[in-house]
Amino acid sequence: MSLEKAKILVEHTGEMFQVQFNPEEITLNQDNNFANQTIPGLSGPILQFVSGNLRTLEMELLFDTYDAPDANKSDVRDLTGRFIKLMEIDPDLHAPPVLRFMWGEFHFCGVLARASQRYIMFSSDGKPVRARINATFNEYLDPEREAKRRKRQTADFSKVHVVRQGETLSAIAARLYQNPRVWRPIAIANGLNDPRDLQVGMKLTIPPLPFTDPETGEVMR
Repeated sequence: MSLEKAKILVEHTGEMFQVQFNPEEITLNQDNNFANQTIPGLSGPILQFVSGNLRTLEMELLFDTYDAPDANKSDVRDLTGRFIKLMEIDPDLHAPPVLRFMWGEFHFCGVLARASQRYIMFSSDGKPVRARINATFNEYLDPEREAKRRKRQTADFSKVHVVRQGETLSAIAARLYQNPRVWRPIAIANGLNDPRDLQVGMKLTIPPLPFTDPETGEVMR
């Protein structure tokens, strides 16, 4: 049984682009950013998660008008041009369109960020009849949808912390912000004039960083 053909869907128009030949392989890249926070007295820095980097999808696509089953010996740029056009700015979006690459159960939503063309076969009159395109798609994430889907409970989003026995604002900041010196945003957000005035069971709002003091306008990170 032949493998289902890979397709590319233009999300806002519903236009479907079917690749001529399935890629031999696809590469999905993903990594994270971490920052080192030096804390006096510790034997080493604390590693703090900053953000996830952009996921990318890479593949090589073959276009052929010479040996393909429906070959007509026409200029292969008639085929590659339709693919490259996916990088053009859409007049309605004022940006290149969001695409969905679909191959069986594998789906990837993104934009075509890079396309490198190589013409590898020519007809007797110099017309290119076979080409390879190395394509890179950058993942597209809707910020609101992503926040709801992940249900984040980190220092980047406001959360509630219940004070435990023996805790101080510095200790809470060290655990939630990975920096004991960034306790003032918690004090300001909860109207605490005395940072030592904590009671067991007290519910504290932990604001996201960076935090702007509503009175002074000072930005705290």
